[in-house]
Amino acid sequence: MLSAALAVFVLLAAWCALRGSLPQIDGEAALAGLSAPVSVSRDALGVVTVEAAGETDAMRALGYVHAQERFFEMDLMRRSPAGELSALFGPMALDADRAHRVHRMRARARTAVDAASVAERELLAAYAEGVNAGLGALRARPWAYLLLRARPEPWRAEDSVLVGYAMYFDLHDAANARELALWKIRPHLPQSLYALVTHPGSAWDSPLVGPALGDAVLPAPEILDLRALAAAGDGGADRRSGPTPVEALEPAAPGSNNFAVAGSLTAHGAAIVADDMHLGLRAPGIWFRARLSYSDPRAPGGRIDVSGFTLPGLPAVIVGSNGHVAWGFTNSYGDYLDWALERPCAVRGIAAQRVAAIEPLAPAGKAANAGNPDDCVELAAHRELIGVAGADPVEFVVEESAWGPVMHEADGGRVLSLRWTAHLPGAINLGLLSLSRAADVEQALVLARDIALPSQNLVIGDSGGRIAWRVLGPIPQRGASCEALAPVATTGNAACAPWGMSTRIGPTLASPTADRIWTANSRVVDGAALATIGDGGYVNGARGAQIRDALRAVERFDESALLAIQLDDRALFLQRWHDLLGERARVQGTPALTALAEAGADWDGRASINSTGYRLVRAWRLAVNERIAKGLLAPARDALGEEFTMPALPQLEGVAWPLVTQRPGHLLPAAHASWDALFEDAAVQVRDGLAALGPLAERSWGEANIARICHPLSAALPGRLRRHLCMPADPLPGDVHMPRVQAPSMGASQRMVVAPGREADGIIHQPGGQSGHPLSPFWGAGHADWVQGRPSPFLPGAAAHSLVLAPR
Repeated sequence: MLSAALAVFVLLAAWCALRGSLPQIDGEAALAGLSAPVSVSRDALGVVTVEAAGETDAMRALGYVHAQERFFEMDLMRRSPAGELSALFGPMALDADRAHRVHRMRARARTAVDAASVAERELLAAYAEGVNAGLGALRARPWAYLLLRARPEPWRAEDSVLVGYAMYFDLHDAANARELALWKIRPHLPQSLYALVTHPGSAWDSPLVGPALGDAVLPAPEILDLRALAAAGDGGADRRSGPTPVEALEPAAPGSNNFAVAGSLTAHGAAIVADDMHLGLRAPGIWFRARLSYSDPRAPGGRIDVSGFTLPGLPAVIVGSNGHVAWGFTNSYGDYLDWALERPCAVRGIAAQRVAAIEPLAPAGKAANAGNPDDCVELAAHRELIGVAGADPVEFVVEESAWGPVMHEADGGRVLSLRWTAHLPGAINLGLLSLSRAADVEQALVLARDIALPSQNLVIGDSGGRIAWRVLGPIPQRGASCEALAPVATTGNAACAPWGMSTRIGPTLASPTADRIWTANSRVVDGAALATIGDGGYVNGARGAQIRDALRAVERFDESALLAIQLDDRALFLQRWHDLLGERARVQGTPALTALAEAGADWDGRASINSTGYRLVRAWRLAVNERIAKGLLAPARDALGEEFTMPALPQLEGVAWPLVTQRPGHLLPAAHASWDALFEDAAVQVRDGLAALGPLAERSWGEANIARICHPLSAALPGRLRRHLCMPADPLPGDVHMPRVQAPSMGASQRMVVAPGREADGIIHQPGGQSGHPLSPFWGAGHADWVQGRPSPFLPGAAAHSLVLAPR
């Protein structure tokens, strides 16, 4: 009896502690530092409206609200780029911390705060004080810390800079793995083969400026013959240790869609801007909806009224509309990182990860990369301590040259150092706040020249009907004769000296030159503008082409029309692969191809949840392309052995499609006797892999594309409790090569369609809900609308809860 009573007491105590970490949403609370009371209201979905006397009060109050609703998520956002997760999660996070600590982002964040303007430091301080006040006002520490048996640490001004750096890690390849993999294979492929593998476009190209590059022109047998290369190597043996899981071959990458139509195409005369940013999905979602209203003499009419999405940890509205302009972002996929191959002057006792032999040898006309191999560089050593929950701190030494941190060891006592825009002073600032006070597109473009964040495609529209695009953020300023994709030697090499960067050189396109603008992480421009941005692995243009063609198909738009484009799950990209599969099944009549064609007879031309045809065609294309990529890169794989890494090849479609339609014998991967055999072998992999799950005709796309949107701590709980920290496991339509980008844990982290000045007609979606507390009524609020694509109002609804923050 006593033990039962004790168990009940423990459960009640735990329940009370859990409820004690819920935010205060009604009544009055004191907040030191305010110049006047601030009103904080929440609608039925928990969307916050902050009404304040001025900008500093508004950001102080926003920090208070962010902390009460999302402090744990903010904590992860500051710890991740700094390499400080082990202090919460113990040794299991050490590898992740080492990978990020080498960038020394905590030190860079402190430097950024010290270099910030007085006004920026005041805003960062006010926000941090608001965060700490909101955290301290909770009756119990946030529930995640109870589970981790940890205590939250106070927020500092530098932590907001770290949150900005977290977006650099999300949107850039901080390991610069693609460039390294390409450079490693380059010496082992004939020039004609390397040019084919890295062909920079396809028939799906959809730039705003310039023509499509089109599919690759296949080299003639006398120029390139894979069979002859295989005979000189090991016979082109297929070293695949086992079938690659077909669902994992083409993961969704961080990116976004944004597009806009000018006022000449709308009934009301205002531009309409659509934006959906594709990131990892979790519960709660990464963004936090808010409307901020406060006096500001710099704004039109002396007042700011801006609505949209904030990022807990930062004092700003990231994307949204202020009644005069609306703006949104997509990842630009420019080239913002470079390697240098350097010889340290001193003997070192530090061991970094080794790479294969690599030389800074540039192709013809690019000899500047080579430099003087006999010179050396000085390295500075920084001794970092990584805190580890439940264990002793781990010492970690970071070495840096003038180029950047040492990331790898190379042969001959040399090292590979990394230069990244995120490392340099000026990589992050609070300039994004200025868009909230922009009066029109022209002013927004002027303000954008000084905004620093991970470089993005900015699309803007204004209430007067104008639209514009610009690459926003810092861009490297490289020497003209220094090749961006090759490691450089930094000594004796003025052309490839450590580059600086500028936020003022991003290309721009504005109406009336364009009345429709679209970006979707693919190439946007060509010529000198493309050379300025660089190629950081921009994605295949099919998604952008589908958006472009939908915008060109009609002459009149409203908000619902742009939402329909965001939700477009037509499989235009795969239609020709569906036709090819059917044609090969009829011609070849082989068992696996026939099985796929028959089981996928329900093809409806969409990535719909009930379509088996879509899943089978998608998987077969990936299996075919896997064999093509392995065949093309076989000489490099043979030469490098275990050092070989398959590079990301986002434009492979521009090579694969000519190969599978023309089927030249001299470019057939050597592991296959014929193209027919390759097609059947790919079909066998798909058939056998999916048939293991049950009848092939029942393997729908919805079975594979089921939402896995959970709180970061969900995996630590047993199954019955875990589901309370996850959104429903809904089957989801959409995929990567169409506007409705969707994977189980990746996709549209928000959707927004709005005309500035007509926000009441705008549409918004938010997966994962507003609150980070599973007992909150706002946990998962609005998520079902995101799943179903139902329009949700852009502006907050009527106040359901009201809190007054009073000066103390």
